[in-house]
Amino acid sequence: MAKANVKDLLEAGVHFGHMTRKWNPNMAPYIFMEKNGIHIVDLHKTAVKLDEACVALEKLTSAGKKVLFVATKKQAKEVVAKHAAELNMPYITERWPGGMLTNFVTIRKAVKKMNSIDKMKKDGTFETLSKKERLQVDRQRANLEKNLGSISDMVRLPSAIFVVDIMREHIAVTEAKKLGIPVFGIVDTNSDPRKVDFVIPGNDDASKSIDMILNVVSDSIKEGQTQRKADKEKSKEEGEVVSADKDADFDAAAE
Repeated sequence: MAKANVKDLLEAGVHFGHMTRKWNPNMAPYIFMEKNGIHIVDLHKTAVKLDEACVALEKLTSAGKKVLFVATKKQAKEVVAKHAAELNMPYITERWPGGMLTNFVTIRKAVKKMNSIDKMKKDGTFETLSKKERLQVDRQRANLEKNLGSISDMVRLPSAIFVVDIMREHIAVTEAKKLGIPVFGIVDTNSDPRKVDFVIPGNDDASKSIDMILNVVSDSIKEGQTQRKADKEKSKEEGEVVSADKDADFDAAAE
């Protein structure tokens, strides 16, 4: 399993919290000290909590489960999209569509609409439309792609969500909690850690800090996916051995 290194976390600036006047008292257990009016996160605790989150994520992905990554703030968008795409996991980096989880059926309909437009373009139906209609359909497709393109492969609700900045993404967190979906989150000193199942205390504003944490998280998910692949191949081989034995028994019986 990927392990969090305190030195790496320090170099990435994960320890920088918010100004002391903006703090949430529930983050007190994770705060090391106050310096120049800014709270400093206890990186030893970050490392422990990050390892805990990684163990859980590895377990989830080794069972073939999907994790939805959520980050709509400017500094996190590209970083999250890069990591999630590499892992072949769904992600939301544009506006969070209200009801994304609690009204998933409607969201799926919008994704299906996007797929049906693609089908129209392939089978030539698109060309039979008037120029004005084609323009409207293209606009609709572009809009759907922007907001939902990154979750087009998500056919069912995710088994967990990973959130960068739980205050900004409070709607996503609320929806997940309502449905009993575990929430993993990078939680800064101005946020309430009680809203998250797996708290990773740290700087959620700097892209370097977010990237560092996601590197460790990604490694764990990759290990889980590798385990899943190995288990699948093993069961396939065992299945072939069993069927070969059955064939042998059948041949023996026939003789």
